[in-house]
Amino acid sequence: MSSVIIAVVCVVLLNINAATLIVLRSRVYGVGLYRPMLLNVVLSFIPVLIAIVGVAGLMLLVPVLASAGSTAPVVLWIYVVFATLAWLLFFPNSVYLITELNLSHREDGETPVPLWYDIVQTLTLTVSGIANAVLSLAIVQTVLIVVFIDPTRPVVPASSWAFAVGAIVLGAVGVYLGRYLRVNSWDVRHPIGLLRKLGAHFRARGKALEAFAFVVTHALLIALIYVPVYALAAAVLFPAA
Repeated sequence: MSSVIIAVVCVVLLNINAATLIVLRSRVYGVGLYRPMLLNVVLSFIPVLIAIVGVAGLMLLVPVLASAGSTAPVVLWIYVVFATLAWLLFFPNSVYLITELNLSHREDGETPVPLWYDIVQTLTLTVSGIANAVLSLAIVQTVLIVVFIDPTRPVVPASSWAFAVGAIVLGAVGVYLGRYLRVNSWDVRHPIGLLRKLGAHFRARGKALEAFAFVVTHALLIALIYVPVYALAAAVLFPAA
């Protein structure tokens, strides 16, 4: 448990560091505060909050369900499914920060902000997003293993890896939709309008191939970061793994 707390604290501090560098950029160099980046820090951390709140709710729910009889498994499944969907809806907000590396916030022409500062600031922002994605996904995958799969098995179950990979791919799809179609997580409230926007976008020549390449490259990057990190963490969380 102490390792989990340390991981959460470090990720929180990383987010605070990213937000601080964004604010200091404005204060130190006398330029306008780039508010979209601050908003992205908040949005990026939401999946972590949802994962933590979901686990807390699960810990409160399980003792109650202990006396619920045959309905307990059904209620548990419903809770976990809806909590996971809520997390998955906001998960792309964390991975999205990779796209900030284009340094699009730098003003055209002369700027008092040195390039090295913007590189460090944007890299910190990006790493905080990746850390949010890794931590929140690790929490969700661990809960699925503990609740629905046998955590005493000698290896991390393949089904949980399949879930993680699926979430990473969907996260990359969400990043593409957010960057190129300006779609937000809450746009699912208007499915008809969303489908029309998708149809119009992908009818354009070359957009489908562009989307495929984008999703594959971004998903591969996150997977190659996440898999070894979680595999190492699993050795601590599940000593038998």
